Amino acid sequence: LLHSSKKTYSKLVHFRLALKMDINITVVGSCNTDFISYVPRMPSLGETIVGDRFEVGFGGKGANQCVMSAKLGAKVGMVAKVGDDLFGSQTIANFKSHQVDTKFVSVAEGTSSGVAPICVTPGGENTIVIIPGANSLLTTGEVDKATDMIRVSKVLLCQLEIPPAVTLHALKLARSNKVITVLNTAPAAVLTNEFYLYTDILCMNETECKTLCDILPSDKDECNKAIQHFFKLGVACVVITLGEAGVVYGEKESPEKIISIPALAVKAVDTAGAGDAFVGALAYFLACREELLLGDKIRRSTQIASLSVKRSGTQKRYQTRDALSSELFK
Repeated sequence: LLHSSKKTYSKLVHFRLALKMDINITVVGSCNTDFISYVPRMPSLGETIVGDRFEVGFGGKGANQCVMSAKLGAKVGMVAKVGDDLFGSQTIANFKSHQVDTKFVSVAEGTSSGVAPICVTPGGENTIVIIPGANSLLTTGEVDKATDMIRVSKVLLCQLEIPPAVTLHALKLARSNKVITVLNTAPAAVLTNEFYLYTDILCMNETECKTLCDILPSDKDECNKAIQHFFKLGVACVVITLGEAGVVYGEKESPEKIISIPALAVKAVDTAGAGDAFVGALAYFLACREELLLGDKIRRSTQIASLSVKRSGTQKRYQTRDALSSELFK
């Protein structure tokens, strides 16, 4: 009887905590500090070149997507780990400045925060090296602590910059609570089929698609082959981002209907983080504009991502809802 009373009390506590949470999207993912060098061209192997300018900014695919969603008006909670250094404390402060719930952003003692040196050319092309730091120490137990936040969310958003077992655990937890699961397979990595069984919407770029299924989506036929491949593995919706060529997507409910959505024609200044802008925007529309058709959500997200490349930096260049056309939110 005593054991039963303890279980009842525990459930009641969790229920009350859940009632206090007002979260649309939970992101389980990475936080990095970006060290961005703007260079006239990419150096050859062994070559030293002189760059044009340098910036430090907030990054990490999980953090980028989280901030993008928050800037559009979503109520977002972050599950992540930072180091006990200046970069970690600044990352948490940055989240708070965007009204992101950080109660499940933990600090790893004696470990550095994740960092990402980035080179960007005048044409907007980029190369990125990621040093995970504290990101690699995030555990399934820390995800479990965020169960109530995940349970009340409309969308769970994951990427591949934390331990794969932690990402899979988060996807399973969200699915068991009937939360829409979105997996952005970046950076590119080979996954077990179990990931696909717990993913509702799979988002990838061309390189990631090639890594995952050995199909390069170079034209619509190849895109179709790739999308059908993931349908067979259990994914309900597959989205392939193609840079300036836009997006191709398909839904398992209508497998023969593969749709292309063009990107906006803009002059690119910096493309780093554009994919994160797309995924973060899509999460916003999935969670906060449920009445829209999926194609409309993807079209609006594509436009927001297109506009993000017109300025330099990563999170700082993401525009808030007020700065974007009201047509995107009708």
